[in-house]
Amino acid sequence: MTFSHKELNYFPGCSLATTAKENNASLKHFLEQFDIRLTEIPDWNCCGSSSTHSIDSGLALALASRNLFLAPADKPLLIACPGCYLRLGDAKWTLNMNQAKRNKVEKHFGQPFQSDLQLLHFFELLADMSHSGLFKDLPGRLKGLKIASYYGCMLARPPRLNKMPNHYGLIEKTMTALGGDPVQWGFSNTCCGTFLSVSRPLIASNLVNRIMKAAIRSGAECIVTACAMCHLNLEIRCAPENRIPVFHFSEILSLARDGKPSREWLNRHLIDPAPVLKTRWQV
Repeated sequence: MTFSHKELNYFPGCSLATTAKENNASLKHFLEQFDIRLTEIPDWNCCGSSSTHSIDSGLALALASRNLFLAPADKPLLIACPGCYLRLGDAKWTLNMNQAKRNKVEKHFGQPFQSDLQLLHFFELLADMSHSGLFKDLPGRLKGLKIASYYGCMLARPPRLNKMPNHYGLIEKTMTALGGDPVQWGFSNTCCGTFLSVSRPLIASNLVNRIMKAAIRSGAECIVTACAMCHLNLEIRCAPENRIPVFHFSEILSLARDGKPSREWLNRHLIDPAPVLKTRWQV
């Protein structure tokens, strides 16, 4: 297979631009090692996330659609956040399937909708890179690191989007290929509480600590997340006795690529990952 995604448009979303800047930086760093160039779409806005679509469906469609109208259709639009991918994917499905809503949104933005715009999740890009053999020169870099792969619930798809791939299992497959040792545990798809961390923190704390305790019992040295929101919740709602380092998937990939943990990224973590990394790498 020939790898074709050398130039991509990019939608970072709010989390990667703020609380998860290390996720954004490590993702870009990793892709740069393979000469994959990202062009951030201009003046992008929040996708609406969980809050808006729960309260106002019209506003939710408008917020997500605006990003689709801003993105040039000449290249796929890369999205790293599972929540953003879901919201933009749902907006694209709605505009393609509902002519009345499409007409209303097109009138609002003053231009036709690009129905053939390709949305590309970061995991889909990684799968393409792996199938193209781009990871063959990176064996063993993770040196048996015991990893609990954590997807959360945001990769799940509603029935109308069931043709979109969910990518469960990709973290384990990739980590194994790079010398890591994914553990077996039963909480990889368990919800972390998402925005209940703000509105109902006790519920989120209970969910998070169940997940963290399970990761420790599994023998994992760290958790690798697929979602920036999950990463934030696992760190801020974790009790001191249940702390285990949590990495963004892009951070671990960057580490496997060049073996040089970035102190700039690590310093943003609320649970210090340095003790785990020091057993294998100089940090």
